[in-house]
Amino acid sequence: MRKRGIIAALLAGLLLAGCSADGSDTSEGAAVQPAAGKAEAGGPMADQAAEQAGGGAAPNQAKDTTAQAPDLRVDQRSIIYTGSITVRVKNVNDDAAKVTGIAAGAGGFVGGDERHSGDGSSTATIKLRIPADKFSAVVDQLAGLGDEENRGINTEDVTEAVVDLDARIEVQKARVESGKRLLAEAKSLDDLVMLEREVATRESDLASLEAKKRRLSDLTSLSTITVILLGPNATVNDDGDEPAGFLGGLANGWNALVASLGVLLTVLGALLPWIIAFGLPAWAVIHLVRRYRRRDDSPMVTPAAEAPTSTP
Repeated sequence: MRKRGIIAALLAGLLLAGCSADGSDTSEGAAVQPAAGKAEAGGPMADQAAEQAGGGAAPNQAKDTTAQAPDLRVDQRSIIYTGSITVRVKNVNDDAAKVTGIAAGAGGFVGGDERHSGDGSSTATIKLRIPADKFSAVVDQLAGLGDEENRGINTEDVTEAVVDLDARIEVQKARVESGKRLLAEAKSLDDLVMLEREVATRESDLASLEAKKRRLSDLTSLSTITVILLGPNATVNDDGDEPAGFLGGLANGWNALVASLGVLLTVLGALLPWIIAFGLPAWAVIHLVRRYRRRDDSPMVTPAAEAPTSTP
């Protein structure tokens, strides 16, 4: 009897566990089914439900895969190199051809060429696009063309911007794909129009991010070097050294005043001989005429009449 009681208790426990499991499966299925129905209907909440579903699946995926940190070693960083060099040479045109040859030999090209001719004062400004790994070598070759007068090199580390763009591009691609899947499952015309607009917006954002990435890739892969070639008698324009603000305005005002006084003195010097030649005689004539008129207009003085004397 004791064994039968134990067996009966075990059977009752198994039956209760099976009922509770069936009830939980039914409740979970009822909770999932409406959300799935909304997603299939392609209604306004379809996109939000898909994103929520994706967000819920992310932690499970994170457990299976380990995120890899980007390689930020010095040789793997994204750096933009820009530089400028001023060289005084004997013949600007001949050395400009050498500059073009140096760029072509390094695997680069000429991005701009501006020249001004003159008798010993010719100048040339050439912009080169050179592979980043050849930057230093090309600058040294350019310095050997003549007498180096000025050199400036700038670097900008854009590694964080590149990594951020890569992550945003991947996320945006996933959003575009989810939008296309929902668009394929749209049931009504309103939902179709709304999803098409959403997918177009996401594709436009993705194209903008990819354009930024291409721009950064171009700047990091090809450095920019501005070469200024000066003839033997050419002068360098140092307009950038002028002071700014109040001191700059004061200096410009003083220069304008000096220039105006110079013009005034020049005009006065040109007119002075004419003033002496014609002005002095004219002044003398006017003075004599006025003096003569004052003499004619003076009143005539008559002598006083003598009073008659009375006789006694």
